[in-house]
Amino acid sequence: MANSKYEYVKSFEVQDEIMLPNIIVVRVDGRDFNRFSEVHEFEKPNDERALNLMNACAFAVLEEFPDIIFAYGFSDEYSFIFKKDTKFYQRRASKINSLVVSFFTSVYVTKWKEFSLQKDLMFHPSFKSRVICCATMEVLQTYILWRQRACHLENLFNTCFWKLIGCGKSQKEAKEMLEGTQKQEKNEILFQQFGVNYKDLPSIFRQGSCAFKTEVEDIVKYKENGAPVKRLRKKITLTHSENVAGRSFWNVHPCLCKELGHFEGDISKINPEYIKSFQFENNLMPSTWIVIRVDGCHFHRFSEVHEFEKPNDEHALNLMNSCAVAVVEEFNDVVFSYGVSDEYSFVLKKNSCFYERHASEIVSAIVSFFSSVYVMKWKLYFAQKEMKYPPYFDGRAVCYPSIDILQDYLAWRQVDCHINNQYNTCFWMLVKSGKSKSEAQNCLKGTQTQEKNGLLSCQFGIDYNTLPTMFRQGSSVFWDKESKTLLSNDEVVEKFRKKIVVEHCNIIEKSFWKAHPSILEEDNR
Repeated sequence: MANSKYEYVKSFEVQDEIMLPNIIVVRVDGRDFNRFSEVHEFEKPNDERALNLMNACAFAVLEEFPDIIFAYGFSDEYSFIFKKDTKFYQRRASKINSLVVSFFTSVYVTKWKEFSLQKDLMFHPSFKSRVICCATMEVLQTYILWRQRACHLENLFNTCFWKLIGCGKSQKEAKEMLEGTQKQEKNEILFQQFGVNYKDLPSIFRQGSCAFKTEVEDIVKYKENGAPVKRLRKKITLTHSENVAGRSFWNVHPCLCKELGHFEGDISKINPEYIKSFQFENNLMPSTWIVIRVDGCHFHRFSEVHEFEKPNDEHALNLMNSCAVAVVEEFNDVVFSYGVSDEYSFVLKKNSCFYERHASEIVSAIVSFFSSVYVMKWKLYFAQKEMKYPPYFDGRAVCYPSIDILQDYLAWRQVDCHINNQYNTCFWMLVKSGKSKSEAQNCLKGTQTQEKNGLLSCQFGIDYNTLPTMFRQGSSVFWDKESKTLLSNDEVVEKFRKKIVVEHCNIIEKSFWKAHPSILEEDNR
């Protein structure tokens, strides 16, 4: 990070470490998936391809994040459980939550055609997520049982509901028929009216899916005498067990017991409100400006693997800008965004009640949507490059109490843009001229702005101030007014409409904000 007079804004960031011995669970849930499933014509009440896609995403998450030991999912949700003593990203809730939902989303988009070949994605799928802190193994066991029972109850209802629809009932009539019915009554409706024995339905529908890591012996090499040398490695297993929260299921898998613990007995009663009390929720302070900062994870490697132009790849930056435009369009409460390199900051209006100002839901929804757009739009900006693996982002929410402090935050990010871009421009010009990376670093060590400008001018004939403004000043995305002059009844009438613009301008100077006073109006709607 660059040093500047604006550095003080970092003090507004809140630490959200989940303390040991709490077990961390991240629950990912489809955002507006009722509409998504209708638009993409999912089979009702269950689409096996869609469920298999969700399972493939869960597999990918377990492969990507070694500390995730167990996952359970059904319909459009999945819960991921980290090993008890995980130190993943210092156990910071926002980081863990956003990384998991972002990667899950990227994989979902990447693998879509693999499971739904006949239907293109019509709009961007996205998810929201939250962290649950399980204080004991009993709480974890209760949580898993709660989710599996929810799977059973929802599937039983949906099976009855869509069977009634299929025989000619309206949705309203089907809901009225099922209102207040118990499990046994629903089973009787299925059997007597449709000849369906609920227990004969595929277990993936009735019981959901769980993926977990087991330890298996692998032969890694052979000795000179031909004897095999074996090592334990972790393998992911998928199953559709009747009771994944049962002692008989859990305790027979050594890896689960080793990394999480044993289940002492079986649980029969569930109090959902008790379980919900363990949700890790940071309610953002009211009447403050919310900033959601989205940041690429391991993007140095991602840019190398995908051969981004150094020091700046215009296509990559325009892809980021396109994602920011989509976020501003999707989320009405976002009034301004600023981005540079692989990060973007989204400002929500001061009086926003988006997701009741629950940090986890706001952050996860925006990070997930951003990730979805990034993957879906890749080919528009890199037509000749295949995406080698799914990218993902982390996110955080920070509250700023006044416009002045908010503007200082944005100024901090733009100062950071300038200092980093100037350094990177010098660094990569030195590398391209034949120096090693360590030699280039040594050349630039301790240099000031003027010295770097002099180096670029004298050695490479580059006037830094003439480089594209997008590289030097980053990108601002916001709603602006566009005026149109119309002729109506022989009178000239000027009409205004809102449009999203992408500008590369100086947002440190107050002149920008004076020219666009509507952006940060406190009653902005």
